[in-house]
Amino acid sequence: GRVPVHMERFGIPGKTLVGSDSHTPAAGSLGMLALGAGGLEVAMAMAGEPLYFTMPQVMGVRLTGKLPDWVSAKDVILEMLRRYDVDGGVNKIIEYYGPGLENLTAMDRHVIANMGTELGATSTVFPADDAVRRFMRQQGREDEWVELKADEGAGYALEDEIDLSELEPLIALPSSPGNVKPVREVAGNDIYQAYIGSSANPGLRDFAIPALVADGRQIHDRVSFDVNPTSRQILENLMEMGLLAKLVHAGARIHQAGCNGCIGMGQAPATNQISLRTVPRNFPGRSGTKEDAVYLCSPETAVAAALTGQITDPRDLDMPYPEFEEPEEIIINEKMLVPPAPVNVHVELEKGPNIKPLPGFKPLPDVLEGKALLVVSDDVSTDEIMPAGSKILPYRSNIPEISKFVFSQIDEDYYDRAMAHQEQGHFVVAGENYGQGSSREHAALAPRFLGLRAVIAKSFARIHWQNLVNFGILPLTFTDTADYDRVVEGDLLTLPDICNVIRSGRQVELLNKTKDEKYSVEHALSSRQVEIVLVGGQINQFRKRH
Repeated sequence: GRVPVHMERFGIPGKTLVGSDSHTPAAGSLGMLALGAGGLEVAMAMAGEPLYFTMPQVMGVRLTGKLPDWVSAKDVILEMLRRYDVDGGVNKIIEYYGPGLENLTAMDRHVIANMGTELGATSTVFPADDAVRRFMRQQGREDEWVELKADEGAGYALEDEIDLSELEPLIALPSSPGNVKPVREVAGNDIYQAYIGSSANPGLRDFAIPALVADGRQIHDRVSFDVNPTSRQILENLMEMGLLAKLVHAGARIHQAGCNGCIGMGQAPATNQISLRTVPRNFPGRSGTKEDAVYLCSPETAVAAALTGQITDPRDLDMPYPEFEEPEEIIINEKMLVPPAPVNVHVELEKGPNIKPLPGFKPLPDVLEGKALLVVSDDVSTDEIMPAGSKILPYRSNIPEISKFVFSQIDEDYYDRAMAHQEQGHFVVAGENYGQGSSREHAALAPRFLGLRAVIAKSFARIHWQNLVNFGILPLTFTDTADYDRVVEGDLLTLPDICNVIRSGRQVELLNKTKDEKYSVEHALSSRQVEIVLVGGQINQFRKRH
């Protein structure tokens, strides 16, 4: 909900934005430079501290042509994921340009910018052109629009091109947004849930098209067809336009505006049964069901499957593609948007019994020694490190309690082992792209509470790497990735004289005492970040300075 509400009511071309939601870059649809970051990072920025990030390469993606019937913006970003997978955008900002943009609305662009995060991209940027102007006029904010386009002949570090007219309906198979195939290749499999909405498909047309497709028809009796409006504004306009009635009459179930089933807060699918969703992520167990089978697709593909009861290429429906024009005027109700309190007003924080103070963390010791309590493979997501879901999220302000679920999807005994080694500390060893997905800092904060002091990986996802640093966990990478295979769970690892070593250079020697071996590892910390890790995290450093 947050991301589309920001776009509707607050986004302004040319501004920068930092948000603790990893899909904050969706605001790039309006020509903003928007960055996802950990909550601590955002709080520091609010307090006037600078925001630091690695200068990314800019990748230009030229769009030409026009999307065919039954193909929509979701298929554009799924095509990017088919080409680049979940780590192809790491340390890159993706800028879309070209004549194909004329046929993509601001909300279509939101769909693409939102899921740039799934490519691992730092952000995604679109020009602020006439399509953005039309959107802002519809939102009653045209006076805040400014035109922003790439300079004539602008160069890009990397280039690619997509002919929109050649795209077909695509779908990401379980359990990764990068596992993309044409819908035709998996058509015919029975489904048990179809779900439209979420921050990844939040526009009026993303509900209107399914409503018009389902109009006068009935959802298959085996299917739960879930509708998650992305904002109260969208919900109110769907009602006013008679579109919500069409969905309800066809058999849809209407939910409150919000993240809901996307983060496992309700709507959990049946075990091992197929759920087609327009959400941005399908990491294992993220839906709230451990053995889930979540596929990511467009609203067109989702509603086609809801009607037929099986994965269906929407081009095979016996009907013409519905026509939907964005209305020039919509209902806008800002009464429920409350401005922040004035700076000089003292507000008493009310804390219930489930809200605990943040635990304090110790500085890095001179010799860091502990067991490798867990060895994990490539592309482990923050949903696997620190799951969401209705059982767990109520404890997000209670670190001792939420930490009981750390790595529970991968290894249910991790918590007990970690608590037994909490004082001494321990290591986690990981493959490529460790910590992809959600920016939730609990995936660093809760393991740190359990005594995690260092992660040795082949490579890291950007935001999680930053979150590890912020909470005083040392992120190191193998110089020779083959050494990853030499460490097994339970090995005793040592980093001697570690404080001096990371201050004086990039190279670090890791001793495996169990095997009597040495591995070369390295860090990518700036001198500022070295100091943060040494004192035990950004909060400790902030207190020291102030």
